[in-house]
Amino acid sequence: MAMSAATTQSFLLNNRTTHHNHQTLKSATHLATFPTTHVHPTTTLTSTYKSMSITCSASAATTTSPLQATPSTSSDRVFNFAAGPATLPENVLQKAQADLVNWRGSGMSVMEMSHRGKEFLSIIQKAESDLRTLLNIPEEYAVLFLQGGATTQFAAIPLNICSPDDAVDYIVTGSWGDKAYKEAAKYSKPNVIWSGKSEKYTKIPNFDSLGQNADAKYLHICANETIHGVEFKNYPTPLNEKTILVADMSSNFCSKPVDVSKFGIIYAGAQKNVGPSGVTIVIIRKDLIGNAQESTPVMLDYKIHAENNSLYNTPPCYGIYMCGLVFEDLLDQGGLVEVEKKNKKKAEILYDAIDSSNGFYSCPVEKSVRSLMNVPFTLAKPELEAEFVKTAAGEKMVQLKGHRSVGGMRASIYNAMPLAGVEKLVAFMKEFQAKHG
Repeated sequence: MAMSAATTQSFLLNNRTTHHNHQTLKSATHLATFPTTHVHPTTTLTSTYKSMSITCSASAATTTSPLQATPSTSSDRVFNFAAGPATLPENVLQKAQADLVNWRGSGMSVMEMSHRGKEFLSIIQKAESDLRTLLNIPEEYAVLFLQGGATTQFAAIPLNICSPDDAVDYIVTGSWGDKAYKEAAKYSKPNVIWSGKSEKYTKIPNFDSLGQNADAKYLHICANETIHGVEFKNYPTPLNEKTILVADMSSNFCSKPVDVSKFGIIYAGAQKNVGPSGVTIVIIRKDLIGNAQESTPVMLDYKIHAENNSLYNTPPCYGIYMCGLVFEDLLDQGGLVEVEKKNKKKAEILYDAIDSSNGFYSCPVEKSVRSLMNVPFTLAKPELEAEFVKTAAGEKMVQLKGHRSVGGMRASIYNAMPLAGVEKLVAFMKEFQAKHG
């Protein structure tokens, strides 16, 4: 949600002294010891503000009043159903706000730190440690914090895993899988072994019926299609044990437990579930690193990034810091088993409202593979869609318009979307149907 001008100025210009409880980082991976604070959703952040008067020399005769600090509250925020960049946990945003000017007594914002300094090293190492705990990532896998979005990985994967003449298999269940396939064609010999395009990407195939290439270097899937709302509930096993399973998990990353050991590579853009845009996370089995094609750009070579612990060049430092705060929050919730329970409950409430509307609303996706993250739906009267979006926005529910390629509505209900947001949307949908049905 956009801040008012006064709120934005207050956020950036007020000097603040924030009081934290300190504890020592105890992970063996940390090179330095820094005070850290885990903020529970119920924790109240207390800050002391110093107002600043701003006088423009061009209007010196004009009386100015000091900017007043106006910290945001829940009542100021909308329920943001955007597909990405998506809503973030409010307590995480408050924690970041408290640390913005002076991170844990360092005298610097995270945005000002050297990426090679001990302060930022403690941040990125803690983020990796917490992510490994969340997903139970085995030691034989490297975790890379990169840039360029998941779209850059469409090229990086074949460049690192294949030679130009190697065969690779793609299961295309939506727009992102299709884009990944087309990019791979520049650097390998991809084969679409199944596509849901003819059925408008509403299904996922029976894996046993797929004609896999026994010589394929990898089998690629998009675990959750953000645009079409189709999600794998289980994962295929490559025909050849040497074939690597690769998954784009951008829009359901850290939304539920995953057996990482079944995959050679998992990659995800952070801006759906775990942070702001600008960070891409790659989890890769270490034995797959170091075989890049000669033409691979240095910034796409996994070996370079792994050897430099994601610090070959300046990484998206602040985004990684935010991801780290989200990882802490997910652990505080009890880990991904508990997070998945919450996500299932939210999705069940929304899908039930759609299915029980007697056709006023409908979801085109086959029920067995409906996404827990992205819920597309249409109205029986398409001419009402614009009014639905406008009226919902007036009720502080935004970004409900479907992707431009498919139309209709779409509610993205990622980890940080509270149950209250889904309940409010469902109540609104019922009221809208009562008025227009």
